[in-house]
Amino acid sequence: MTEDYTTPEYDTPEDQLCRKEEVVKFGSIVIPLFFTLLVVFSCIGNLLVLVILVLYEKFRCLINILILNLALSDLLFTFGLPFWASYYIWGWTFGDGGCKAVKFFFYLGFYSSVLFLTLMTIQRYMAVVHPLSDWEECRGFAVAPFVIWIMSGAAALSVSLRSIVLQHDNNLYCEFDSFSAKHVAVYSQSIFFLIAFCIMGFCHVRMFLTIKRSRTKLRNKTIKLIFCIGLVFFVGWAPYNIVVLLRILHNYGLSPFTDCKVSIRLDYAFYACRLLAFSHCCLNPVLYALIGEKFQKHLRMILKKMCPK
Repeated sequence: MTEDYTTPEYDTPEDQLCRKEEVVKFGSIVIPLFFTLLVVFSCIGNLLVLVILVLYEKFRCLINILILNLALSDLLFTFGLPFWASYYIWGWTFGDGGCKAVKFFFYLGFYSSVLFLTLMTIQRYMAVVHPLSDWEECRGFAVAPFVIWIMSGAAALSVSLRSIVLQHDNNLYCEFDSFSAKHVAVYSQSIFFLIAFCIMGFCHVRMFLTIKRSRTKLRNKTIKLIFCIGLVFFVGWAPYNIVVLLRILHNYGLSPFTDCKVSIRLDYAFYACRLLAFSHCCLNPVLYALIGEKFQKHLRMILKKMCPK
């Protein structure tokens, strides 16, 4: 899902006849600016979550542990964005070791973030659909964060080891060492997204039906929250995965992607969908933490201390 395609070179022979200077110029201006905003808002939101958890919350509750790990995941994901922003302006200037390190932390944050989102959805599902069960006492949930970090680290390491610095027209690029490695990464990430979305979709539908049958006063508010969580995840990542797969078809020279206008539109769509998908590091603190009543209360307390009357 975070397959980069950041190299502004031409992937196929047809692209050599299709000039894309405007596309490259657009990316070199818009993407660094947008990534800078993402870094600022992500750091503010996720650091606020960490401060609130440390100062006001207890870590005996599973949901607080998951929120803590999710915030750390988003910060790791955010860590790579300044390097990619610099990449679009000056090319890759951090060496081969820097290429591998940045991709490792970037993908570590991505994989762990999606896995923690999925686990949080399962936690909400158990709390809503099976409220009388003692599922939180299960050892599987207790060790799940450690398992997620190990799995994410292994997946990120496999990507990092296949990353090298390539030179093209006197410019340096941090890329995969082959097209086959790039395509394997795309297919793996698409399958990963599909599995995560199916799990989250099933849990959200079951929660929606359960809450709809209840008579609590908070029914409508909870239904809207659950719907927004699922919708944001799908809207953010589904278009990006689709566009990345279409670019794979383009690299294979399949019609109609060999047409120059179609190829350029696909590049612009890729930029837009990636910016939308990467925004999840800013939205997660809002959707999963700061909109909670307790977090809002603690946030007001922090703001009062920072800005006393």
